[in-house]
Amino acid sequence: MSGSTTNGWNFADLWEEVAARFPDSPAQIQGERHITWSEFDRRADGLAKYLLDHGAEHQDKVALYLYNSPEYLEGCFGAFKAGLVPLNTNYRYLDDELLYLWENADATTVVFHGTFVERIEAIRSRLPKVVNWLWVDDGTEACPTWATPYEEAVGTASEGRVHGPWGRSGDDILMIYTGGTTGMPKGVMWRQDDIIGALCRTGNALLGEDPDAVGGAAGAIAGLEGPGAPGLPACPLMHGTGWLTANMYLTQGGSVVCLESRHLDVVELLDTIEREGVGALSIVGDTFSRPIIKALDAEPDRWDLSSLMLITSSGVMWSEASKKALLGHHPGMILIDSFSSSEALGMGQSVSAAGSEERTAHFSLGAGAMVFDDDGRPVEPGSGVRGRVAVPGHVPIGYYKDPEKSAATFIQHDGIRYSMPGDYATVEADGSITLLGRGSVCINTGGEKVFPEEVEEALKLHDSVTDAVVVGVPDDKFGQAITAVVQPSNGSIDESALIAHVKEHLAHYKAPKRVLTIDDIGRAPNAKVDYKAMTAYALDQLGISAE
Repeated sequence: MSGSTTNGWNFADLWEEVAARFPDSPAQIQGERHITWSEFDRRADGLAKYLLDHGAEHQDKVALYLYNSPEYLEGCFGAFKAGLVPLNTNYRYLDDELLYLWENADATTVVFHGTFVERIEAIRSRLPKVVNWLWVDDGTEACPTWATPYEEAVGTASEGRVHGPWGRSGDDILMIYTGGTTGMPKGVMWRQDDIIGALCRTGNALLGEDPDAVGGAAGAIAGLEGPGAPGLPACPLMHGTGWLTANMYLTQGGSVVCLESRHLDVVELLDTIEREGVGALSIVGDTFSRPIIKALDAEPDRWDLSSLMLITSSGVMWSEASKKALLGHHPGMILIDSFSSSEALGMGQSVSAAGSEERTAHFSLGAGAMVFDDDGRPVEPGSGVRGRVAVPGHVPIGYYKDPEKSAATFIQHDGIRYSMPGDYATVEADGSITLLGRGSVCINTGGEKVFPEEVEEALKLHDSVTDAVVVGVPDDKFGQAITAVVQPSNGSIDESALIAHVKEHLAHYKAPKRVLTIDDIGRAPNAKVDYKAMTAYALDQLGISAE
């Protein structure tokens, strides 16, 4: 079977055409590592050939357990070439969280940085479906006997471009695991044709057309005037915001720049923007912008940021004050606050430029997007009625192995299919929206989605806790701070010990920032709790205004 794409656009075909047209242009940059498009293409071919030679079947899942690095996107490219599904993995997860993720996703390959060897060794025997372990050398742990060096895999010889015997299709899947609004993390299944149509046509209008009508991938890439500018996802590639913007930068014929630090280093970030001439930066709201502003305020003349034309943000609140401060340092930029989620791209956006900064949480609705009240009726502009935002058009297939949750999120209205993840908003008289937040109890802390019941269960494992409820309270740095309200077993608790206890069981970002006590949680006879009342209690105890 040929490697040509059917049923729409496919990333592998598009990126191969970029490599053919701009072979010597940079595709990936990290510190002193500069990988050209021809090298990127060749190495991804080697990985695809290795996986196919080692038993990969059509749409098998390839888990990427990696910090930001060129290997992350090489892993994606190799998987796309072979007709496999790249799978993000939160590198902050602990043993049980990783087990849940890889078992739920049916992962058969894991590409991992050496620093994770010890954690994998603790759970590997409980993951029989994983048959390929590819070790990426990061100067930490040596390659274990049960793994294959990643460089050996990408060095696999191939004759020409690699594809599986099943060919490629716009129906091939890209899957993003997200914390979601209820339950454990779920895999959001996107057809590649849909994610490309929703994400990449902004940089190349031809990708909004049928491939056959524009000459396929070759015709679409021929429409680019030249290589795209370097783009830098400052946020982790293992989150949707970073991963999807990186895919967009590459599909525009540009390059993806990764920082070397595994934690946000603002000086390195600003140095890299200047050194590499970065044109687009993706961040996660005030969590990133405030430390950037602090550095620029301290040394306003240190960095030349003239190359930076665009900053985009998604996933957490980005305040008007932060936008105004950034534009004060570089008035020539455009700031785009994208109201999107892993399940729904293009629900709305807020665009700011010097002198016209948008107010916080104020967005223009995306094309065709609607707001539906809890009875399923469209919300009238200016009515003050709250409803959930839904976007039509290019939307996911559903959640992997969760038809019930899929049916609740991906709805039909007047014969049109919408994605409605659960974000509440009011519709202003001019048709714009004011975002109110998720209607569920999901906590968004620094761009990470945390499911309260998971933290509550960890707290209740401690002998000093009879019952616990976890809520989010407003926080200048993180958007929401995780706060626990516990009912002690013996009248008192050790706050620091409980926080440390949670960190022993869950990723550290899921641990409460504060632990408060209450005489009685006050559960209903059906064991449900009033989260609204518990949030009000926490705010009162902490002296925080609810407004």
